[in-house]
Amino acid sequence: MSGPLPLGHFLNQPRPDLVIGAAEGFVDTTTLAAHDFDVDTRTGFMPPDPPIGRLPVEWEPWETILDQAMSMKLQLAVKPGLSRDEIAQSASWRETVRNSVSYFFCRVHNYLFYSSRLPHVTTHLVSSTYFAQLPMLSTKGLTASELLLRRAHHVLTFILHIYIHTLPLDAEIRIPPNISIPLLEVALHLQLPPVATYSDTVLYNWVLKSPTDETTPPALDNLRSQDLFTGTNDEQEFYLASSRIEIRGVEALELMRATMDEMFVGDDIAIRRITGYLRQLASVIDELTSILLNVRKGCDPEFFYHSIRPWFRGEDSDPMNRKWIFEGLDEHPELEPPTDLSGPSAGQSALIHALDIFLGLDNCDVGGDAVQDDRWTLLRRMQIYMPRHHRNFLRHLTANPRPVRNLVIGRAPRLVDAYNDAVHAVKQFRDAHIRIVALYIIGPASRQRTAVHGAEKTGLEGQTRRPSLKGTGGTRLVQFLRDVRDKTAEAVVGESKSAPLL
Repeated sequence: MSGPLPLGHFLNQPRPDLVIGAAEGFVDTTTLAAHDFDVDTRTGFMPPDPPIGRLPVEWEPWETILDQAMSMKLQLAVKPGLSRDEIAQSASWRETVRNSVSYFFCRVHNYLFYSSRLPHVTTHLVSSTYFAQLPMLSTKGLTASELLLRRAHHVLTFILHIYIHTLPLDAEIRIPPNISIPLLEVALHLQLPPVATYSDTVLYNWVLKSPTDETTPPALDNLRSQDLFTGTNDEQEFYLASSRIEIRGVEALELMRATMDEMFVGDDIAIRRITGYLRQLASVIDELTSILLNVRKGCDPEFFYHSIRPWFRGEDSDPMNRKWIFEGLDEHPELEPPTDLSGPSAGQSALIHALDIFLGLDNCDVGGDAVQDDRWTLLRRMQIYMPRHHRNFLRHLTANPRPVRNLVIGRAPRLVDAYNDAVHAVKQFRDAHIRIVALYIIGPASRQRTAVHGAEKTGLEGQTRRPSLKGTGGTRLVQFLRDVRDKTAEAVVGESKSAPLL
């Protein structure tokens, strides 16, 4: 059989331990190897097992620095009324990172655990600890394992964001080389930008509350986050809303697989089955919409906007429009200054992109001859922040020689109706996303602008800044979401009436 293989050929393959493969442009996506795409039959785009919770002892200094930041409950520099003690505490931690001053370092096989991060482990300090400097750690030992690299990227980007977002607003953003260089090296191996992404906050930031059957998907209420900037349940629920969507979306991937297998057959029985699969797909997407809206039960909008969201901000969302300077590059000519430094965004989820591509929605064309407007550019840009295996998955899916939309056009009305139901479900999902954005970002931003306007009238305008309505991924938020939603609605295939199945 020539051309790309159907989705089923790689979705149902066994998963060997992940190791680093060839560069992105040379990964063989025509093989049956599931690890080329990193898609699991139980967990979809999330790893089949909880990500590792701590790096080996060689990289314990990074873990310890992150532990310190979280245990100290460092505060955002944009927090109103920041006290002198809070400012001094943040400065002290940053000095530890920058100047390699003292911290507790445990000798080989002895770990320093903080109960705030691992409540099931007793906090302890072993007698063999000593004061040492934070070294420039080598990343060489990480490169044999994708799992270690993911944890390193997660830890280093959390440190990066804490360092940057506790800096005074009038300070230059310079990332010290003992963080910037290893982060750039890890990012280069993973082919990810050196900034927190959706994979750092959602895909590779979870653990099971209690052990479960390894043959079934994790229960949606059996997940918790590993690391949190604020240590609050609001932040955790924000992440877990996306985690639950990813897990529930596994059935959508299976329905896509089954549909593509039937399309390969293409007879009347296959068309009947595809009609049923598309109806089921619409139902699953409706459930994804409900999960998305349920974030309101656990995450307060005002707290999210003012106390959680600022930790995510990338360079293009900085309130003072500052550039991020990665120090130490002069001594590492093999590394280049990064250009993609937006923060994490739900738009970096491969699941929603996969639905778009599968249904042939105009706004998701990642490989065709689409008009090069801002919408296309932004959607493609989101894929830069995805794990490279997931980018390969989307490219492979885009190359499918039998698009489902082409199959539907001109076919039996019931098939058209089923397809349109799935498109409408995606449109409803995007409507819900806009509602969440209005509640969690647009509303609080508007109220903050009102407060700024009042401060200007009273001569206090220098104490606060007007926020930018960009997504955490750097998108022009409102217009972008509306454009994508409207293009989804336009994908409905003309009017049809019910008719007997073929």
